[in-house]
Amino acid sequence: MLKDGTYRAWFTTPLGQGTGIAHVAGDKIWGCDSIMNYSGTCRIEGDRFTAVVYTKRHTPGHATVFGADHSKLAIEGTYAGKIGRYTATAEDVPGILLDGTLILCEEEEFVPKPTARAPALDLGKLRKLPRLRTR
Repeated sequence: MLKDGTYRAWFTTPLGQGTGIAHVAGDKIWGCDSIMNYSGTCRIEGDRFTAVVYTKRHTPGHATVFGADHSKLAIEGTYAGKIGRYTATAEDVPGILLDGTLILCEEEEFVPKPTARAPALDLGKLRKLPRLRTR
């Protein structure tokens, strides 16, 4: 099942390929890559998901994978474990199919391992603070 979280996205069309970040929370999906923003809604049913996502260019640069600076995408996919696979079509660019992969980003908790035993605390080695004068 597609879970709420942050995903790495890889996608390709005959016109190009790209990578980005996608966030899923409830029925919302949004994200970006180096030149585009995405936002829309998604529906999750078991291991399958669908979404309607609007894309819009935020930075000039190379051509987009659909060749358009803004699009309405229809997305269908399946999800197993931490990996989702999907296809998408753009309403305004018929005949071009996008293939994509989503991978759930899970942060590992970093707990450093001690490299040596901490020395014993010797309070006698601490500097003494000067006494405060009172009037």
